[in-house]
Amino acid sequence: MTVNIERNEEREARFPSFKVILKKYNLFFIFLGFIIIGSLLSDQFLSVQNILNLLQQSSFVGIISIGMTFVILVAGIDLSVGAVLALTGMLATLMISSGMNPAAAIAITLVVGAALGFVNGFISTKFKVPAFIATLAMMVSARGLAFLTTDGNPIYDLPPSFTALGGNVFGKIPLTAIIWIVLTIVAVIVLKYTTFGRKIYAVGGNAESARLSGIPVEKYVTWCFIISGTLAAVAGILMSAWLTVGQPTAGTGLELDVIAAVVLGGTSLFGGKGSIGGTFIGVLIMSMIVNIFNLLGLSSYYQSVFMGVIIVLALIMNQYISNKK
Repeated sequence: MTVNIERNEEREARFPSFKVILKKYNLFFIFLGFIIIGSLLSDQFLSVQNILNLLQQSSFVGIISIGMTFVILVAGIDLSVGAVLALTGMLATLMISSGMNPAAAIAITLVVGAALGFVNGFISTKFKVPAFIATLAMMVSARGLAFLTTDGNPIYDLPPSFTALGGNVFGKIPLTAIIWIVLTIVAVIVLKYTTFGRKIYAVGGNAESARLSGIPVEKYVTWCFIISGTLAAVAGILMSAWLTVGQPTAGTGLELDVIAAVVLGGTSLFGGKGSIGGTFIGVLIMSMIVNIFNLLGLSSYYQSVFMGVIIVLALIMNQYISNKK
């Protein structure tokens, strides 16, 4: 009996069934399905220009989603990313418009983003405040500071040396998309091939077991929030460069899109399970849905309703497949 079971397992490992393939690559099949639907509904969907536009529009959510993946992997949540994007974008453009060297302004802005992330992590871990509440408070505060920097007025007349960050390279390829892809590759390597990444999964899987095994849980949770804050600042800088204006209302509601993309990509809200690759595809799926609706000329109200339905259905399917595993 045992021999037969082992033979069946060996046979399935060599020649996996369609059900096994579907369980393993379900997110890819969803992604492929939307590509097919989009190409059938609009002949512009697979055009080079539309694909480049899709990458451009996805990059800001994509960059922040990398940091959010780290936070959710340790069973946290960061509601402040949209407000941090706005605040850091305003800070960078304010310093640059005042005559500061763009490189120095960007460096300072990244430090501010990391500091805001540290505050989120410190409050959450040291004072045992739920991450939902700590980051909600940061969201309100950072948004208020973004408006206070210029009394709610946008910042214009930014130098070309800065706005070039939001432009294209190698012809028509968006620089923001290249940065997103590079950051995704780096994050994949960190989570999959480093001790730091393995300990993040351990903390998210079972914090108490991780603590008993000698892992400084609070330190790793705080680092995840620092990564999230830093990447929100990166997105804030790039969005300001792309829009060629510092806008205090930038990123409003963005945190919901980011969380949805991360969870859609297979990362568990309970922590310990997920991947950056899944998040990358989740971001693209979210962007494709919006893109298809825009190409069809449908109202944004329909987009919101349909987006919610798609997210719920995708999550139900992911949960079902996960339970079957």
